[in-house]
Amino acid sequence: MTNLFAKAGIAALIALGAISATAVTASANDFHPGIQQARYDHYRGRSCSPGLAVQKARDMGLRRARIDNITPRRVVVEGFGRRGPDRVVFANVRGCPLIRR
Repeated sequence: MTNLFAKAGIAALIALGAISATAVTASANDFHPGIQQARYDHYRGRSCSPGLAVQKARDMGLRRARIDNITPRRVVVEGFGRRGPDRVVFANVRGCPLIRR
């Protein structure tokens, strides 16, 4: 009789452990389509326009500002500042936020 209770107890512990491991694995695989779509959407209408980037660089004091490089993530504007050649990097999203000066 003791052997039967021991086997039943071990089976209950294994079943309880399997339930908790399944719950953790299921929560780790949550998919949020809104986050993925917003993060990887490279729609051109939402990008930084080169004209706006140059205008913002001129407003920051860069003379003879021109576009040096445009990638899906950033827009690089080169020109001349107070101490010589200078570079301003903007994010390639709406509004052209400043990344680095």
